Amino acid sequence: MTPDSRSLPPSAPLAPPGSRRGLWRKVGEAPWWPWLKRGVTTVFFLLVAWLLVSQARTIEWDKVLTSLQNYPLTAAWGAVALAAASYLLYSCFDLLGRHYTGHRLSAPTVMLLTFVSYAFNLNLGSVVGGVAFRYRLYSRLGLALGTITRIMSFSMLANWIGYLLLGGLVFSLHPPSLPGGWSIDAVQLRLIGVVLLGLALAYLGACAFARRRSFSLRGHEVDLPSLRLAALQLGMGASNWLLMSGIVFILLQHRIDFFTVASVLLLAAIAGVITHIPGNLGVLEAVFVALLSHRMPQHELLAGLVAYRVVYYLAPLLLASVIYLAMEAHARKNRQKVLPLNLP
Repeated sequence: MTPDSRSLPPSAPLAPPGSRRGLWRKVGEAPWWPWLKRGVTTVFFLLVAWLLVSQARTIEWDKVLTSLQNYPLTAAWGAVALAAASYLLYSCFDLLGRHYTGHRLSAPTVMLLTFVSYAFNLNLGSVVGGVAFRYRLYSRLGLALGTITRIMSFSMLANWIGYLLLGGLVFSLHPPSLPGGWSIDAVQLRLIGVVLLGLALAYLGACAFARRRSFSLRGHEVDLPSLRLAALQLGMGASNWLLMSGIVFILLQHRIDFFTVASVLLLAAIAGVITHIPGNLGVLEAVFVALLSHRMPQHELLAGLVAYRVVYYLAPLLLASVIYLAMEAHARKNRQKVLPLNLP
């Protein structure tokens, strides 16, 4: 729930020389460790790039374009409605953080700021969108950095706790059929689902029954929310993932059952987090093609995913950019009002 930091809390005792923590610290300080991390990251990105290129070469792009040109408007408008509902719901995530931290910014201001941050986060990545925009916009409204960090962490936790709940239910009850060459099968995916569901329930249990409500994590105080607030996190996060799945389901014109679409979308989300590619660009399509191309023609599947990017990524980004420019102009105008006059 806190930003990455390599410093230990002031009160944390030094790890014994032979302990596991001391061993990992020595490894982290070794001169070869940064090179090893860069090498592993480079190899991973090369493998991802190879997967994307190999998938792209098998796609008949002229058929994809034809499918988009013949796309039914009824499906598009239904997806737009669900996208609007999803963004409205996500814009309320920081209202939970408002209650959690007790700051006094108005609800419309918080929702507008969250909408802008979310749109940029989806398209540009969490560091640029989810983190940088929130810090810039909230700090300009007078919130302290510690408060902003708690708001942002609480919002992100709502998203991923909701993922654990929905992913646990979907993977354990309705896992997707995986290709034969994959190193994981449906039974293992069910077990992963049970673990995810257990983690979500453990979080609720901790919020409900833990006697110790405050913890120090890397020098930052973390307070467990109430059971009611944690349940709202869980419900809102899972509902947003359901709305996103509904958008893809509609844009695929109901040709693949909803829970299969939801399970593949959840798998693609994790793949996107691992690769750190802004907007999950290419990864989403590769996962859907790999898992669902046997269920419908590949070019029609990709046409639906392109429509999903337009409806859920690009159109909100355009609106968020306009809002952000208006916010910047308003802030600049206010700064000019308070500048001292240049008297002779």
